[in-house]
Amino acid sequence: MDEHRVKTIPLFAGLSRKECRVLAPRADEIDLDEGKTLVREGEWAYEFFAIEEGTVEVRRGDQLLAELGVGDFFGEMGLMADTRRNATVTATSPVKVVVMTAQAFRQTAREHPEVAQKITVAIEERCRALEPTG
Repeated sequence: MDEHRVKTIPLFAGLSRKECRVLAPRADEIDLDEGKTLVREGEWAYEFFAIEEGTVEVRRGDQLLAELGVGDFFGEMGLMADTRRNATVTATSPVKVVVMTAQAFRQTAREHPEVAQKITVAIEERCRALEPTG
C-alpha cells in the first residue's frame, strides 16, 4: 500500500509521514464484490479492515447492527486480542478495503511501538465514542 494513501484513512490520520511509511508495507488494499462476506460471526478474528470505497452491513444473527461506509473500520478487536468475531460484515456494494493482519500489527508494535500505540489509542477512542451514554 502507498504511504500517502495510509494518511487518507481516518484511523491513521494522526500518524506522521514517517509513521505512514512504516505502516504502508504492512497493509494491503483489496477490492471485493457486492455480496461478499468479509468476516463471519463466531470465526476467529485475525485482521482489521478500513473502508476506502463502498458500503458494508454489520449483522449479529438476523439483526442489522450498522451500515458502514468510507472512513469507517471494523475488526479492530482482531488486532487488540485473540477473540472471535461478534458480527458478520457483508459488502452491500463493491468495496475497496485496507486490511491489516494481527500479525502485521504485532510486528509493528515490536519494531515501532509508537506507531502501534497511536493506532491503539485511536481504536480505543472510537470504541468509547460508540458506547451508549446515560
